[in-house]
Amino acid sequence: MNSQPRWTRRPPGSTWGDWGPDDELGRLNLLTREKVLQGVAEVREGQTFCLSLPLDYPGGSVINPRRSPPELMPTLRPGNRANMAFPLRCDDPTSTDVMCDDRVLLTLQYSTQWDSLAHVGQMFDVDGDGIAEDVFYNGFRANTDIAGPSVYTPDGPVPNDHTPPGAHRLGVENMAATCLQGRGVMIDLFAHFGRTGQIVGYDELMRVMDADQVIVEQGDLVCLRTGFDRALLAMNRTPDARVLHSTTSALDGRDERLLQWITDSGAVALISDNYAVEATPARPCSDAVCSILPLHAHCLFRLGCYLGEMWLLSDLADWLRTAKRSRFLLTAPPLRLPGAVGSPATPVATV
Repeated sequence: MNSQPRWTRRPPGSTWGDWGPDDELGRLNLLTREKVLQGVAEVREGQTFCLSLPLDYPGGSVINPRRSPPELMPTLRPGNRANMAFPLRCDDPTSTDVMCDDRVLLTLQYSTQWDSLAHVGQMFDVDGDGIAEDVFYNGFRANTDIAGPSVYTPDGPVPNDHTPPGAHRLGVENMAATCLQGRGVMIDLFAHFGRTGQIVGYDELMRVMDADQVIVEQGDLVCLRTGFDRALLAMNRTPDARVLHSTTSALDGRDERLLQWITDSGAVALISDNYAVEATPARPCSDAVCSILPLHAHCLFRLGCYLGEMWLLSDLADWLRTAKRSRFLLTAPPLRLPGAVGSPATPVATV
């Protein structure tokens, strides 16, 4: 453990400082050349699978009112002329070209997505002075390292006049620069629980993995198929949030043995086709105050383990089950967008 100016104590069981005092990658440090070669070794057929939903799914803002569908629009030429199917001869009579050019207003975690380590922080006493502060992985601070337009005080929000908004540390660009390619491992929850809404704790997960002979090793990218993806696609951009959540398997973020397994596994990421990987809302907490997203807190805040949500996993999972396999090459970089806390993903699996 390396103490450094941002903190003198780290959360129990965390990886803070394990890869240096200024590390912003967390468990991506475990995605080594050897792990890439292990992923490549799983390519036998040369068959590929697109693991992303269309970016306009789930549709509307029913699942999350803070997140809106993408708005696609043409760029504009002088005179506010739309640059879509635009004959350039209107500007230059000698031209034979017809031009299209567009832009998008995009909520970065609307559809198939990555959560960066800047996505969820926690209150924690990093200085050992009895005062909990708002911090993120490896002790990076809210309002300075990851800043919004306001600072929230006991008296209410006040304008943040000192730090431009955005993730100045732990942003998604750090993920993109690693290329995010390695060995994926599929755990097929749907094959065992169907659309029953099973909340999956340690015991249930171990039974599934034992039955399917799935082994997760340090540095793997772990995928959890629940069938949420096909149910969502069948709703054709008019999602029924109640039906989706009540019939979808999800991990039990309050199960301490499950959280310990995530710690011990050395997984670089947990990726699911469902909304949040973990069950939301989580089971009630026995403490006076606690995280409402306990698995997010454990993975993103303590371990530096990434989360992928609403991936399109079912076609790949069916193929792997038929082939009696669970491993594949996964290539899944996010957008290299400096300062972003999450990103759409267009992952590709190769088998």
